[in-house]
Amino acid sequence: MKIFKALFAVLLTGLLIWALQTKFGDIPPLGAFLNPATGFWQNAESKDGAKDKELNLSGLQGKVTIRYDENRIPHIFAENDHDLYYAQGYVTAQERLWQMDIQTRSAAGRLSEVVGVKALEVDRYHRRMGMVYGAENTLRGIMKDPVMGKAITAYSDGVNAYIKTLSPAHYPIEFKLLNYAPEEWKPINSAYLLKLMSETLAGGSNELAMTNVMNKFGAKVTNDLFPDREMHEDPIIPAGTKWDFKPLPVPQPPAAFKAQLLASMKPKDRVEGIGSNNWAISGSKTASGYPILANDPHLNLTYPSIWYQVQLAGPGVNVYGVSLPGAPCVVIGYNQKISWGVTNVDADILDWYQIKFKDNSRNQYWYNNKWNNVTKRVEVIKVHGAKSVIDTVLYTVHGPVVYDNAGIAKGGRENVPVGNALRWVAHDESDEFKTFYLLNRGKNYADYREALKYFSAPAQNFVFASSDKDIAITPNGKLPLKYKDQGKFIMDGSNPANDWQGFIPNEQNPTVKNPPRGFVSSANQSSTDATYPYYINWQFAPYERGKRINDRLGAMQKATVDSMRNLQTDTYSIRAQDILSTMLKYIDPRQLDNEQLAALNELKKWDKNIVVNSVGASIFNTWWQKFYRQTWNDSFGGDKTVLNFPSMDRTEKLLMEDPNAVWFDDKKTPFKETAADLLSRTFNATVAELTTKYGNMGAAWQWGKVKKFEVRHLGNVPGFGSGNFESAGTGSTVNALTDGHGPSWRMVVQMGPQTKGYGIIPGGQSGNPGSFYYDDMLPVWKAGKLKELLFLQSTTEKSTRIKSTLILNK
Repeated sequence: MKIFKALFAVLLTGLLIWALQTKFGDIPPLGAFLNPATGFWQNAESKDGAKDKELNLSGLQGKVTIRYDENRIPHIFAENDHDLYYAQGYVTAQERLWQMDIQTRSAAGRLSEVVGVKALEVDRYHRRMGMVYGAENTLRGIMKDPVMGKAITAYSDGVNAYIKTLSPAHYPIEFKLLNYAPEEWKPINSAYLLKLMSETLAGGSNELAMTNVMNKFGAKVTNDLFPDREMHEDPIIPAGTKWDFKPLPVPQPPAAFKAQLLASMKPKDRVEGIGSNNWAISGSKTASGYPILANDPHLNLTYPSIWYQVQLAGPGVNVYGVSLPGAPCVVIGYNQKISWGVTNVDADILDWYQIKFKDNSRNQYWYNNKWNNVTKRVEVIKVHGAKSVIDTVLYTVHGPVVYDNAGIAKGGRENVPVGNALRWVAHDESDEFKTFYLLNRGKNYADYREALKYFSAPAQNFVFASSDKDIAITPNGKLPLKYKDQGKFIMDGSNPANDWQGFIPNEQNPTVKNPPRGFVSSANQSSTDATYPYYINWQFAPYERGKRINDRLGAMQKATVDSMRNLQTDTYSIRAQDILSTMLKYIDPRQLDNEQLAALNELKKWDKNIVVNSVGASIFNTWWQKFYRQTWNDSFGGDKTVLNFPSMDRTEKLLMEDPNAVWFDDKKTPFKETAADLLSRTFNATVAELTTKYGNMGAAWQWGKVKKFEVRHLGNVPGFGSGNFESAGTGSTVNALTDGHGPSWRMVVQMGPQTKGYGIIPGGQSGNPGSFYYDDMLPVWKAGKLKELLFLQSTTEKSTRIKSTLILNK
């Protein structure tokens, strides 16, 4: 019996040791994770742990001084470009190594290597989208430029210098959770970040859904419900701006301009609410007499932040702003002479083509009246805990065939298998980092315009202000030269007339400098009025944010930095201003019970500001969403065919101008409903829903309690996010906080003899959940405040805000 017990104890101990060293599903090897010497305990950091240090790093050419302020923001001073970007890579990796790794893995289609089969479809999609192909082409463009090639290589060397200092005990905690190690950083990883940003801002499409709409309803209904210009418009380039150039001939559509249904294809949807605001106001309207620039890009809000704050100073450059973790230079920021910011243009730079193959071998496809050979690219996707997946992607003249199982094409030469190829600007050779390299060193408007020549994708509205008192804005990027509505539907890939016919010359991208109204602005709305000779897109973000910004800027005099900060956090609803009175007039108080009547009275006295303590905001937003969905669900929702819903703007127009339209009829009833019937029904349903969820109308109905919002961890690790907190605003207000998206960096820059910047990110500099600097700036961001940014002019400048210094020597 004693021998049996001893053997059992040995076996049990062995089993326990094995279990503690083995990864089960999403659970890391608990022995290693809990080990006091190497596990998660080692990731705890003290707020006051930073001390002055001096390190010797191989690969440096001189001395680098890095001064850290109270928010752990590095102010890097180097003696040459190489060391400047080497040090930027080193300090960014110190704080954000796992973020850099996981984001580039995502873009490269390599998530399955660390999380297993659950990420396989995401990896396949990114490989088939040509993310790797596009990054390779971008890297080729960067390396052709001797300046940028050296910069991106130096940055990579700096990242790797930090990785070499790490032992497993000091890996970021996410590496421990997922049980893998950091790998060598390569220059192509920085290019992947550009592809990831292109996917986020210009990777959505609705050609399939629009093609299905055309096939179901025909051209007349489609053109009516999906117009190329909305009822409400307030374009970025002020209406009436004259175009000082001779345009190129605009391509003509082919005779058979009609899309075909491809029912198996489901591209990533366009997402409303991911956008940005930026503006610059002239010195004629400011208290200082110098321009003020503001920018708040609306992106996914995560821990760690999508942005990393940094100051970069070296020969010919001293710039402050935010960078992309994993890439050199400052992307949004300022120096003593100029400031700049960006928002998404929403240009149509991604199109889908139906490809007709010769036979099931898919070795040849029909294009330009002949059979052409496909090019095959073999993608090997490694999968943790399973066999690697081999995926052969076919490339055509248009680009990769993302979906090659789209059934059989009927008619034409014969019945043949078809696929869906993608033409995307993000596939092309490019050198976007050169734009930021030049802006970082820019001194005036001419430098700004020169820098924009190098930016391809995703197209951005670059706002500009200078100490020379110039302001400007340019919807800028590599914009395809297209016929009107080209890419609104899936196109016939066999007809060369559907190809892009080159690109709009960069100098003819729409731009305005020092307009008479005294300001420039953008909020992802339409770029121009109808006089611009080229086609950019048929749809843009709704006009509401842009309208509110323009209204307030137009009325401003003697504006200050605080005026800009208040505008960035503005919560007034232009949508409610446009539509609420019309909605209310159809509600008969005599038909309401006490709870419904109380809700109606609350709406009537609501000031249209979507603030945390507003009950009216909750009622209006819930009511409008119900009305919008029920208007279109009958005809555009419910079945397996993906259909694009008409826009909010088109719905408003229908309600105001045609309240008896057939679209308001509920086909499930024997009666013919009108807008009045639908508004009454959805109002009652709104009150019922809010009552069921939150009890009788009162404090529990306030917007901050009804709307759920948090800053989540990038990997959705429980406990690593902010938790839910009350937040004002919604997607259509200037303070556009919705569904985990919002202002990822708020910046205001006062130009002048001594330029001053103010800014905040919704989190902190560190990517380590065990660090004080993981979320130390969130309270300031939540309060709608900004911090004055410490913009040092030399390594010896005194400041009480400097808490530690790191010296790097060769």
